[in-house]
Amino acid sequence: MAVLALLVLAVVSCANIGTPEGGPRDYTPPVMLRSNPLPGSVNFTGKKVEIVFDEIVNIKDQTTRVVVSPAPKEMPAIRAQGKKITVEFQDDLEPNTTYVIDFTDAIEDNNEGNVLDGFSFAFSTGDHVDSLQVSGMVLQARDLEPVKNVLVGLHSNLDDSAFTTLPLERISRTNSRGEFTLRNVAPGEYHVFALRDVDGDYKWVRTEDLAFLDQVIVPSTRDFSSQDTIFTFDHRIDTVMTAVHTEFLPNDVFLSFFNENYRSLYLKKSEREGDNKLIAIFAAPMPELPTTRVLEPQRHLDEWYKLETREGRDSLVYWLTDSAMIKADTIRLEMTYWHTSDNDSLTLKTDTLTFVKRRNSSEQKQLEKAAKEREKNEKELAKLQEKLDKLRREGKDTTDVAVELDGLRSMLRVKPVVLSLKTSNGEVDITDSLFISSSSPIGSIDMRGIHLEKMNVDSTWSNVDVPRLVPANEWDVYRYVAPMKLEQNTDYRLTIDSLAVQSIYGIACDTIRAKFKVKSEEEYANLHVNCLGFEGKAFMRLLNKQDKVLRTVDVIGQYADFYDVLPDTYYVMMVLDANGNGMWDTGNYSEHRQPEDVFYYHDPIKLKKYSDMTLTWNVYDTAVDKQKPEQLRKIKPEDRNNKLKPKDKKKGNEEEEEEEDEFNSNGFINNSSYTGNKYDDVKRGVVR
Repeated sequence: MAVLALLVLAVVSCANIGTPEGGPRDYTPPVMLRSNPLPGSVNFTGKKVEIVFDEIVNIKDQTTRVVVSPAPKEMPAIRAQGKKITVEFQDDLEPNTTYVIDFTDAIEDNNEGNVLDGFSFAFSTGDHVDSLQVSGMVLQARDLEPVKNVLVGLHSNLDDSAFTTLPLERISRTNSRGEFTLRNVAPGEYHVFALRDVDGDYKWVRTEDLAFLDQVIVPSTRDFSSQDTIFTFDHRIDTVMTAVHTEFLPNDVFLSFFNENYRSLYLKKSEREGDNKLIAIFAAPMPELPTTRVLEPQRHLDEWYKLETREGRDSLVYWLTDSAMIKADTIRLEMTYWHTSDNDSLTLKTDTLTFVKRRNSSEQKQLEKAAKEREKNEKELAKLQEKLDKLRREGKDTTDVAVELDGLRSMLRVKPVVLSLKTSNGEVDITDSLFISSSSPIGSIDMRGIHLEKMNVDSTWSNVDVPRLVPANEWDVYRYVAPMKLEQNTDYRLTIDSLAVQSIYGIACDTIRAKFKVKSEEEYANLHVNCLGFEGKAFMRLLNKQDKVLRTVDVIGQYADFYDVLPDTYYVMMVLDANGNGMWDTGNYSEHRQPEDVFYYHDPIKLKKYSDMTLTWNVYDTAVDKQKPEQLRKIKPEDRNNKLKPKDKKKGNEEEEEEEDEFNSNGFINNSSYTGNKYDDVKRGVVR
């Protein structure tokens, strides 16, 4: 029995010994061992490609990352099975054509997720394989964010219509940094495009995001040599070796990605929300407001509404101010508005809109409950009144019943409705002004009921004239401001009389008293930016840590000035305002118009209290892909090296090893500046 126990123990021990304790973590991507056909094969007649790696592999997001070029009618079946990837074509391959299966960064090993970045496989159905390359990057035009997993392609047909009528020819996808390489390109002249291909036809429609280069590119190569020196153990030169390399050009193509913001204009929805609100929602911003004519009810006021337009000017709210229309179960309007016709031009269209008063089941139940409660209370009041009258007739004491009756009447008495207002209160910024905001649309403000006082040096109060309050913006019905400058480091007190502010339904405010103090200038900083290197009109934006615009000022001469800024860390960006309209404008393909240029100052700006900082900034000193500060980037590029790779603790895990430049680029990656023509002029060491 003892011998049996020892045998069992030995077996268990042997099983445990077989469990590996691990070893050095694998940080290398998969390596291709063999393939059928071989890479670069010619006269290929099959329909299946097999690629074998040195470890088990996965294909990540193949529908968005893997591209076959030229694009087949039907996407090939791509599978990862153990260490092998198979690509099986569904269509017959075109004769005398170089095919490229571009995996971008889709292949990774199964255990550690090490990515094989930039892997592609080429073969030809003819007697040669095209071998030229074009590389560069794609960034969002409006904020310089890298654009990942979008198509980049070439057209040898140089007509503008090719992009909209013919599929892209040689194609690839951008990686997580927005970088791309179009491999195995044939000699010739090309237009280059980027495309977010929503419908999967490799052609552009106006609603899809795009980028285009206005010039023709001609792929080419350039040989250059490099030297490597071998030293002896005592640091003497032993051997100097010279190697010749081939550089593929162009390798610095920059594509500015945008959307034309084209949307067909039509009326999407119209409805009645409650008794007093009509809503009309359009599919795009309107060039001008529609006109309306009331058909029903026939008896109504000429000014029957107050209009609210929501941001984007694509939805309208008609607040009804005519009691007859509010009570009407059905309202019919004749509305004339701009509409996109079949030929994409804007024409006026007239519709008859019907708005019916509807209540949902919840509202109906509440109304029914309120009616029952009202009926119950009326019966209770009648009983108490009858009891009181009886006691009086009998000459008995009525005190208790009278008190009970008064209490019930007091409880049921309808309390007056007042307009709820908010106004300047507490501590306010030096850039703020007096304001009033309401939860209901404001109908009128009687300035005689608005009283503002300020505290003098001797602690006495003096009256301050308040200019007429105006809407905060053209169509704001809730917030009104006084166009005045408040004095810094000053106490104010505000009194708004009852009835001074009324809603569009005549509901008035109660008396409101508020005190507030304007901060001192010593709590603020000023920032002056001296901009160099550009021509034309421009404006500058002050951004917070979330890349949100806090202020916008014009660049006058060479300066942009931000006054009275609270101490904090900020960022600045500049827009070359080509048309001078004070806003960033997107591009237009048919007009060959690129989106307006955007520049970021590459470092955060720390402002301290009561400081005056002047910053000199040549907007072309930093390459376009290096400009946006890392702290503001919304899209964090995936590390080409394994994400789990240990970082140097001495560097505080902040600095990482320089990554290999997949594109062998002499422009974006290795050069920190460019000349100003970001579409054609990125050259090493050349700055105009």
